[in-house]
This record gives sequence, C-alpha cells and structure tokens, in this order.
Amino acid sequence: MTVPLDERRAAFVKSLYGLQAGLDSRNTALRAACRRTLAGLRRGLTGQPGIGAQDIVFRHDPPEGELDAWLLVAGLFATHPNGVGGRRSLGASMFALREKRKDSATRRFEQLLLRDRGGLPHHLRQVIRLLASDGIAVNYAGLLDDLVILLGDGYRGESAHRVRLRWARDFHTGGRAVSAERPSATVTTERPSEETP
Repeated sequence: MTVPLDERRAAFVKSLYGLQAGLDSRNTALRAACRRTLAGLRRGLTGQPGIGAQDIVFRHDPPEGELDAWLLVAGLFATHPNGVGGRRSLGASMFALREKRKDSATRRFEQLLLRDRGGLPHHLRQVIRLLASDGIAVNYAGLLDDLVILLGDGYRGESAHRVRLRWARDFHTGGRAVSAERPSATVTTERPSEETP
C-alpha cells in the first residue's frame, strides 16, 4: 500500500527535525552521525552530496516532480537546522530578520520574490544563511510545500502567485494575518535511535 504524499512529506521533514534533535543527544556517536549527515546534505546544495546523505530524502519516496524541492529543503535544513512548526511562512521568518537588519533584509526579500524557478535555489541559500546568522527559525514543512509549487511545473501559475503573496503578506505583518486557506504545517520531531548512529 502506498503511503499518501502528505504523510511522506511530513515524515521526511520529521526525519530532518530528528537530525536537529540528534545534535543535542548525549550519545556522542549519534551526535557525530547527525553532524555527518547534515554535512552531506549541505554538500548536496553544490551538487555533490555526501555518501548516504540522500538516504534521508529517498527513504520517503519523493515523487519525481518534487525531487528537486525535497533535496533543496534537505540542504537548506542542513545549512540552518533550526526548525519550527505551525503556520509560519518564510515571509514571517524574513519579517523577524527585518526587525534586526532593517533595509538589507527588505532588499533581500524583494529579490527573493522576483526570482524565477532557476534562480530561486541560489537566493534561498543566501536567505537561509542570513536567517541562520541571526538564529531565526524556519518552518521547513511549510517551505517544502511552497517549494513543491515554486519549483514545479506550475511555477508561473496561480498557486505560485498565491505562495508569493502569502510570503509578502507575512513579511509585512509578521505572519499575524494567518490565512484560513492554508492548513497548519504542524511538525513533530522523531529523535533518531540512541542505540546506533
């Protein structure tokens, strides 16, 4: 029996958050294994993923049309393993960055909104690095849902337009005006086994 796609996406993000939790483990072998996996996923952003790092993506059987989005989210998470659940969009994270960096965050966000499918991954890497440097969490479950649209076949369609509008609204309101049209991207964390790395 095939696992529904939304459950596979949720399990994938949950396994990423498990790496985040593993970094805090008292088990030194587990901590080291999580660090190695994250390093491999970060290398994936340059097209050279570490050995075994892609297992965390492929074990959840991403559809071919979503593979680029899943791999990008894995690499972005490894760059900044500080996730948060709820309905917070990337725009809300950028709002928090703007509170600290003012105009430079605004310019960066505006550039991000203007990127097409080809330029979006590069600008997202830069944005995630900025968020990491200021310790601002990202909702990776929501980001995956959005990137499936923005990097998919409908990247110029109405759904992509709606994603950009939601990011812009959240950037200007801090995410206080949460849309009822979008279900909550709640994330639970599954900690990796303490027994083996």
